[in-house]
Amino acid sequence: MSDRRTIHFTLNGEAVSAHIASHETLVELLQDHFGLYGARESCAQGLCGCCTVLLDGTAVRSCLTLAMQAEGREVRTVESLAGAGGKLNKLQQAFQNNHALQCGFCTPGILMSFTDYLSRNPKPTEDELREVLSGHICRCTGYAGIIAALLEAIKPDETNRSPS
Repeated sequence: MSDRRTIHFTLNGEAVSAHIASHETLVELLQDHFGLYGARESCAQGLCGCCTVLLDGTAVRSCLTLAMQAEGREVRTVESLAGAGGKLNKLQQAFQNNHALQCGFCTPGILMSFTDYLSRNPKPTEDELREVLSGHICRCTGYAGIIAALLEAIKPDETNRSPS
């Protein structure tokens, strides 16, 4: 009996398939089969948040998610966030504006967690942002730039407002 099977799913908007081992994790699938390294395995215990991706729109730790759980579902990685020509989305731009990354190892997971969270709660309080961020370990920034970026990202878009 083989411990391998073929799964079919949507990856960053594209229908894909992969022949996987039954024990393979989602982060391994993304890296080994598709060359997507935005989700990074760091702790392999779901504690650091570096490997966070969206599974059917919900943030999950891809180091704890079996690849076979992607069958028939939608997976989005940090590589899907930028728009045409690599134009950064509002959250990514806020991270750049506020120097919210140094080594950048944790940044993709944080971006994916907040892509999910802000889609459900577009007007969170700073305490709510900090609560979500508490599920991520950043060894470089001290979190001040990340909080500043998150606060910028939730501000209303000033370009469509009329002057008072």
